[in-house]
Amino acid sequence: MAKQDYYETLGVSRTATEAEIKKAYRRMAMKYHPDRNPDNADAEEHFKEAKEAYEILADAQKRAAYDQFGHAGVDQAAGHARGSGGFSDVFGDVFNDIFGGAGGRESYRGADLRYHLDLSLEEAVAGTTEKIRIPVHVECETCDGSGAKKGTQPVTCTTCGGHGQVRMQQGFFSVQQACPHCRGTGKMIKEPCSDCHGDGQVQQHKTLSVKVPAGVDTGDRIRLTGEGEAGTGGAGPGDLYVEVQVKRHDVFTRDGSNLYCDVPVGFVTATLGGELEVPTLTGKASLKIPEGTQTGQQFRLRGKGVKSVRGGAVGDLMCRVILETPVKLSKKQKELLEQFDETLEGSRSKHSPKTSSWLDAVKQIFD
Repeated sequence: MAKQDYYETLGVSRTATEAEIKKAYRRMAMKYHPDRNPDNADAEEHFKEAKEAYEILADAQKRAAYDQFGHAGVDQAAGHARGSGGFSDVFGDVFNDIFGGAGGRESYRGADLRYHLDLSLEEAVAGTTEKIRIPVHVECETCDGSGAKKGTQPVTCTTCGGHGQVRMQQGFFSVQQACPHCRGTGKMIKEPCSDCHGDGQVQQHKTLSVKVPAGVDTGDRIRLTGEGEAGTGGAGPGDLYVEVQVKRHDVFTRDGSNLYCDVPVGFVTATLGGELEVPTLTGKASLKIPEGTQTGQQFRLRGKGVKSVRGGAVGDLMCRVILETPVKLSKKQKELLEQFDETLEGSRSKHSPKTSSWLDAVKQIFD
């Protein structure tokens, strides 16, 4: 069966630059990577074909031989690329190419970024869409990320011969380390790009739209794939993680799916009972106060809480009664209270059971 043209395999023209060939190879490697296509023999074959084509076209001498003599000029090298190391070698090489392994290659996935997003409780519960502006390093368009001046290309490092690593002999031991001249990239830039100064990246600001799902809480993270720092050498970008921080609310506190609030209740309402109007995140609700309600008692309004972003039933609103003592009373009001207190004489244990039991406990201590 005739072999496919290497340029067609990678989907590039015969005049493609080294950077274009490398970018095309990484795109195909990511697409047909065995880890993304388990038990897919067809994908594995495409993966090996892409690697074989890249091994030839990325090497200036092999590419020249291929351009002049076709497959006959490079069959030995191609056979070595396909067969010598087997599948495991191919698998390891693509990890080095894509993620920047120990082989001294210049390709590194971009760094992940983190952004703190402050939301009100109402926004977190209902969901919202927020615009955020972040600083990022992106691939330099002038040099296509190569770091070299437009019209030029990085050259092979003369110290390591393009391997990115050098071997040093120390007595009986042989130590391999990153090349100090090219810092492990295998390439050297003689004429740096004027825009990125050889880094291959420039800093910019970009505005993103973040869709916040309903029910998020402090500590939840929203992942925006591919919105992190740009990768080097054509590798993929990192991700952006938006961390949610819910601001303190004036009325409610949240614990999971439930909301909590303190409800001040007057002396008369707590004593005789009544009905109060209390706020919720979706409007107002009626809260019944039974006769003889004590401070600290808690009442539940079902379904008035939060539906968690992780699913489940809507939580409840827990209302805690805080008995409010009257202040700044008039003389007449004070007299009426004193008269009322006199009516309790002789029957306090009946009307104030907690006070009576507390006084009995105190009496036992001193007795």
